[in-house]
Amino acid sequence: MGSLPVLASPECAPERRAKVSASDLAPLFSAQRRHLDHFFDRLDMSQAAAFAQALLDAPGAVFFTGVGKSGIVARKIAQTLASLGFARAGFLAPVDALHGDIGAIFPGDVLVLLSKSGASDELLALAPCARAKGAYLISLTSAASGGDCPLSAACDLNVHLPLQGEICPFGLAPVTSTAIQMVFGDTVIAAIMEARRLSRDQYASNHPAGKIGKTLIFKVKDVMKKQNELPLCKEGDMIMDQLTELTSKGCGCLLVVDEEHHLIGTFTDGDLRRTLKASGPAIFNLTVGEMCNRFANVNLLCFLVLCDLFLSQESKNNHCGGNGSRSHGEDGITSFTCAVLACCG
Repeated sequence: MGSLPVLASPECAPERRAKVSASDLAPLFSAQRRHLDHFFDRLDMSQAAAFAQALLDAPGAVFFTGVGKSGIVARKIAQTLASLGFARAGFLAPVDALHGDIGAIFPGDVLVLLSKSGASDELLALAPCARAKGAYLISLTSAASGGDCPLSAACDLNVHLPLQGEICPFGLAPVTSTAIQMVFGDTVIAAIMEARRLSRDQYASNHPAGKIGKTLIFKVKDVMKKQNELPLCKEGDMIMDQLTELTSKGCGCLLVVDEEHHLIGTFTDGDLRRTLKASGPAIFNLTVGEMCNRFANVNLLCFLVLCDLFLSQESKNNHCGGNGSRSHGEDGITSFTCAVLACCG
């Protein structure tokens, strides 16, 4: 492996506080943009289309592999493809594959090998073994096909990802080549989503958790409070007797109902503070019905709920850059709305 330089230990190095300024960043971002434009301008779309079609037509599983940073990108692309639910997809660590994990590959599977140089020893060792298992091999390399890219010769299909250079000071660290790999892989997957006409429901079925799950799956009925979770009281109840109900249900209000559980009005924690300030000790003799906010009819209440939902959605849209395509999630509906909707049935 050659002779590595002996570096001074950190405690012996002179103390110097490093700084990065806007003037340092600007030329680097400009250089990165030029490198990415170089990639976009010179990418062979016929190769890209052949790669996308191979993934679409794969009769078996699709595996991605790579070494170092290319391996990290390979894992990410594999996980994104798996999330679509069209085919079994996964990451195959090249060294582990040579020590038994290649048993996961069956005839008809596709193996995509990512390598900036196209000369990674681990991938060159893996390729003939995967071919012997009956896999279809595709290489994604920044080295053009030929003597400088032995991996392309070992595969059934090679996609050249044009690379003008890395923006690191030495031109070595994969800070541009990995960006190109990621952009290429994710763009192809977006094309596959369109080709397969992936629906929102299909996509949601593989994303039950997180922000995507809340956005696509959760409905108002899934997050609204039900039955004993509701802060209910009768209009004849004493205000001070309902403090526990007001504070323990996490809604910030009491829902005042009649004997048949029809909603009469609300009494909020703000109402409590205002009543205490205005009445003082007399609050101990007041009923909820005397001080609650009564609704003339349920239609008015539903109108207020809709306003609450609209304002919640507008706030979320503004926070997310004005994209109005999202559905209502749990974080876009106030506890008050959830409680009122439940009471309205």
